[in-house]
Amino acid sequence: MGRLAEAFDKARADDRAALVIYLCGGDPSLSATVERILAAAEGGADVIELGVPFSDPSADGETIQHASERALAAGATLPGILEVARTVRARGCEVPILLFGYYNPLLSYGEENVVRDAAAAGVDGFLVVDLPPEEAEGLRRHIANAGLDYVPLVAPTSTEERIAKAGAIASGFVYYVSMTGITGAAATGLSDAARRAAALSPQLGHPVAVGFGVKTPEDAAQVATHADGVVVGSAVVRAAADAPDPSSAARAVRNTVAALAGAVASARR
Repeated sequence: MGRLAEAFDKARADDRAALVIYLCGGDPSLSATVERILAAAEGGADVIELGVPFSDPSADGETIQHASERALAAGATLPGILEVARTVRARGCEVPILLFGYYNPLLSYGEENVVRDAAAAGVDGFLVVDLPPEEAEGLRRHIANAGLDYVPLVAPTSTEERIAKAGAIASGFVYYVSMTGITGAAATGLSDAARRAAALSPQLGHPVAVGFGVKTPEDAAQVATHADGVVVGSAVVRAAADAPDPSSAARAVRNTVAALAGAVASARR
């Protein structure tokens, strides 16, 4: 059993949802990203989505777009992001790390190469936002051969056929996009999305985590009441970006994640 599955199993044993936190790799530097991952883990994150910055992050809102811009301006590359994961592991952190991003950087690096190097760096799996299942067979084969997880996305607009396909190709968990929109947007109907995710979980045979639009501890608790997992990205990235200096940024990440973790743990399931 991989670290992702163990994280969701532990959360289930604790009668709570798993807390998944997104951080943009290289924002504002690779060394700062290491400290923020460690801070998120200390705050209670069960899983870290380590974002690979991309010049055209079409699924992301303003906060994460700006984080990608800062990372790219600072010279962040995919090899550098993998080195972040390697450094986190060398410092003894065992929180699952999911490489999160868009397909173009992976294609440029080479599918087999990136999976091999990610596994060597201590990455646990991949979530590729813009790679449809029909086009993902080659990458998924390399991921499976390396013993890593592949996390597909489903949305309110997904057909039953597409949902079934996601369940067939998933490992670790399935990401349920709460709305048709971009990250950081205000979400309505989070409870409905969480209930839908909870209903999908036994159908898919995997935990289902809800993301997009979860901004506050109250939002997180609302989702955690029903879903297997809660994904928070923009709120954590913004808390770090608003901090006056790097040490304050890591502390802001830890405090923000701790507040979210507390809300998730207290939610009645």
